[in-house]
Amino acid sequence: MPEDRIFDEPALVEAVDGSVLLSCPEAVAVRMTPSAAEETSERLLEGAMKARGQRYFTDDSRS
Repeated sequence: MPEDRIFDEPALVEAVDGSVLLSCPEAVAVRMTPSAAEETSERLLEGAMKARGQRYFTDDSRS
């Protein structure tokens, strides 16, 4: 899968047998410990906020 592909569908998240199952587009699935999932969620939120800011400041239609 090319790294430059951008998905607009959110991943599905489930708790399964004490682990967290993250099901992403293109049939990618990852199982994590609860601790790893918590840290990943914080990193995703931080990255999402930065990306949203980048889009805001590069959006020429605001002027």
